[in-house]
Amino acid sequence: MSKQNPAGGATAEQLKRNLAGKYLTFRLSAEEYGLEILKVREIIGLMEITSVPRTPHHIRGVINLRGKVIPVVDLKCKFDMGDTEDTDETCVVVVEAACVDRGSTQMGILVDAVSEVLDIQESQIEDAPAFGTGVDTHFILGMGKVNNAVKILLDIDAVLSNTDMAVIEGMGDTADAEVESEAAVV
Repeated sequence: MSKQNPAGGATAEQLKRNLAGKYLTFRLSAEEYGLEILKVREIIGLMEITSVPRTPHHIRGVINLRGKVIPVVDLKCKFDMGDTEDTDETCVVVVEAACVDRGSTQMGILVDAVSEVLDIQESQIEDAPAFGTGVDTHFILGMGKVNNAVKILLDIDAVLSNTDMAVIEGMGDTADAEVESEAAVV
């Protein structure tokens, strides 16, 4: 039986149990990653992405998804793995990400390919490895060991920095105003 730590937080065992569940897995280059399925709203094929000036390089731009403007982050670029090439397998995964001011916002993450939905059990999840103080791994929920392969389980809320979220929120406001003004002209 596990005990809570003196500060009242959950033990590592309890945290792992909370991480067990369904994950959408996807590929960035040769690596496999996973997102909690409850954070995923939909998966869409690559569509035209409108670039927005003066945004960080990893923010590819925005898409118009059924009248709603959704910012798109190139996850490979965000992780310093190069830019995502547009192929037949390239997808935009629309996720619900936590925002400091608005509770949550929808955004798209560009990935090389979507793999499958996996049910990852508590016994299959290990903590992120410790690389020392110079390597930031706070955005990794854990490492899922499935079928002799490792899936890096991401905390999508932590993947985006506060600065990214501020830029994305501003993009949405500006793009929504542009869509409304275009609709008024028509």
